[in-house]
Amino acid sequence: MVEEGALLWEPTPDVVRAARITRYLERLGRTGDYEDVWKWSVESPADFWTSIWDYFGVVGTRGDGPVIQGTMPDAEWFAGSALNYAENALRGHPGRTAVIFRNESGSRWQYSLGELREEVARVRAGLVRLGVGRGDRVAAYVPNIPEALIAFLATASLGAIWSSCSPDFGAPSVTDRFAQIEPKVLVAVDGYRYGGKAYDRSAVVREIAGRLPTLEATVWIPTLGADAGDAGLIWDDLRAETAPLEFERVPFGHPLWVLYSSGTTGLPKPIVHGHGGIVLEHLKSLSFHQDLGEGDVFFWYTTTGWMMWNYLIGGLLVGSTVLLYDGSAAHPDTGALWRLAAEEGVTYFGTGAPYITASMKAGVKPEGLERLRGIGSTGSPLPPEGFAWVYSDVKPDVQLGSFSGGTDVCTGFVGAVPLLPIRAGVIPCRCLGASVEAFDPSGSPVVGEVGELVITRPMPSMPVMFWNDPSGDRYRESYFADYPGVWRHGDWIKILPDGGCVIYGRSDSTLNRGGVRMGTSEFYRVVERFDEIADSLVIDTGQLGQEGRLLLFVTLADGVSLSDDLASRLRTALRTELSPRHVPDEIHVVPGIPRTLSGKKLEVPVRKILLGTPVEKAANPDAMANPEVLSHFAPER
Repeated sequence: MVEEGALLWEPTPDVVRAARITRYLERLGRTGDYEDVWKWSVESPADFWTSIWDYFGVVGTRGDGPVIQGTMPDAEWFAGSALNYAENALRGHPGRTAVIFRNESGSRWQYSLGELREEVARVRAGLVRLGVGRGDRVAAYVPNIPEALIAFLATASLGAIWSSCSPDFGAPSVTDRFAQIEPKVLVAVDGYRYGGKAYDRSAVVREIAGRLPTLEATVWIPTLGADAGDAGLIWDDLRAETAPLEFERVPFGHPLWVLYSSGTTGLPKPIVHGHGGIVLEHLKSLSFHQDLGEGDVFFWYTTTGWMMWNYLIGGLLVGSTVLLYDGSAAHPDTGALWRLAAEEGVTYFGTGAPYITASMKAGVKPEGLERLRGIGSTGSPLPPEGFAWVYSDVKPDVQLGSFSGGTDVCTGFVGAVPLLPIRAGVIPCRCLGASVEAFDPSGSPVVGEVGELVITRPMPSMPVMFWNDPSGDRYRESYFADYPGVWRHGDWIKILPDGGCVIYGRSDSTLNRGGVRMGTSEFYRVVERFDEIADSLVIDTGQLGQEGRLLLFVTLADGVSLSDDLASRLRTALRTELSPRHVPDEIHVVPGIPRTLSGKKLEVPVRKILLGTPVEKAANPDAMANPEVLSHFAPER
């Protein structure tokens, strides 16, 4: 056992002097420790975010409006300003290396910034020929390949709106997302490779396209060489013509992309972020917390369906080389990503906490990481043992940054900074500009106690809206229903007296399997479509950064038994319609699914029971419609 809070790393004077945040603070003439700087950043948001715009020389016009006006959830930033994400991401010396691409098959591509700009210009011209303009939506069903990044930047340059899903999602999950935003163009691969196998998705793409009535064109990226027939354009046709690269400058809050919630309580929420908020937030976070800039090689293992892809490509904003990887993290073995980092001279290596714990359990001992300065961990809490393994087996002088935030803001609320030490299981600080507090049930801030993670002041990268939510009611209900005027995020957090933080996981229910996040409602839509299934409940027993077992409980229709055939059909449907990672490890028959009086499934209490909480302590029977069924979920003693 590793003691939580054990000191693992301290920044040397040389590290502090070289840190990008140090140069920023010197420019401002600010002194004091990090906690003092953080307090200034949240108590004087207009001064802080103005300093970010000025320090990084954001390309655009600021306008004469106030930096911030109004309060959450209606705060407006930099009124009268105009800018474009792509224009800021694609500035710099054309000869520097902007993008490196690798896949598990061994392929490697590289783009200089000049070459990337040329490709973006070609695809931009192709989108214009398809009629795409400001405000139109371009949806993408693509893995983490250069074409995804190029298509996004081309879309953003037009003031059009991007949205993407990973190609291991099934057609229903994809259309649940894309149908809400009514895209004009779909960019899609014919298949992908994962774990040494090829997966043809051409039929799924046709099904998705057929369910999107507003679609005017499908652009195929032939990764497997499948024949698209006359179903749309080929990628090379889209990029066939050269054209000048231009940028449509848009207001600060103009939609940049649409990300999606996991869909736990219904259809995935289409979360819209603006150009300006993302530019400022990612400049701040990547430069000051990840300590990234020119000369760095930035990697994060992610799919295009996770917000970390959007965060990864933000490395272009700070002048770093972005390393894209398509494939399994564990093919041909668990050490694959560490070898990739060594071969490409990665300076910042990001991944999900489960990969770090899997590497630890597999006894991986990475080598050749001389250039590595930072490691990022996110997606779930990293246990103290994972922290300690990084320093004992990966590199003793690396800065390990466990980060926690969310799709909702496309960044981290709490994380690391080069000025502070690393302690096992502890996130060093609240991020600049993020007014994070822990609230007790009465809505009062607490220190040294576990509480609800809340944000008490607005941030620029908070959603500008949810798509198709003109009144803002769904947005307000999602974050501000519990504490009016205060953002409730849905995580448990403990803030320590020195500003350090410990995250204890979600206070709601999300299935996160291998980095693919999926809401339980999406799971139920597949399972309960079967006539044989009367009701169902899915529980992921994973905790503290370790992937647990995925358990499916079903109540069967009258006269039905759980045959091998039914179990096989359930697993096949979940694999094809959600993802291969969401196939249950076990399927159990129970007499009923526990529900509240209002009919909501009790996922959290059942999970507690499966992890050892006594039935009588897991839920209040007076609040349940059928409390007698809870005992059927208790593990055998």
